[in-house]
Amino acid sequence: METFNAIAWLPLCAGVTIAGLVLAFLAFRRRGAAASMRTTAWALLPVAAYLTGALQTLWTVGSAVVGFVTSLVFNPTVWIGVAVAGLSVVLFVVSGVMRGRKLSAGRGLGRKKKTGADTPETEQAVRPAQAAPAVGQKTTQPLPKPAPRKAAAKADDDFSDIEELLKRRGIS
Repeated sequence: METFNAIAWLPLCAGVTIAGLVLAFLAFRRRGAAASMRTTAWALLPVAAYLTGALQTLWTVGSAVVGFVTSLVFNPTVWIGVAVAGLSVVLFVVSGVMRGRKLSAGRGLGRKKKTGADTPETEQAVRPAQAAPAVGQKTTQPLPKPAPRKAAAKADDDFSDIEELLKRRGIS
């Protein structure tokens, strides 16, 4: 705190504010009232920071940041700490990727693979009660027809708008 008290802050802040007010006057003459008010607002901040005591807080924060950076640059122990922190981040990321793969693989084991014929519509159509009528019995209801599969058509729909736009522009 000795260096902070060694500087005459009130005249310094007042000088910066006066210079800002002169610039605000010039901004008013060249660019109008809005630019002048904005410049005046910026010009009043140094005096406000001095009067509220925020200037001393900013000085303390600035000197702490500078002290941290200089100790970081010139201290090999700190660089080892940065390397260990980096290793920790890499391990977190890699373990998250590995966990995601394990979870997605585990989800696939519990299900049986479905083929094209094992859609819910066809499974419903091949129930034992409906599969074949008993001998001499007539079927009262026809078997429900499976809905046409639209998976390939849906994939084409994703690009159909783009293809149409390209054709209209003459790009193929």
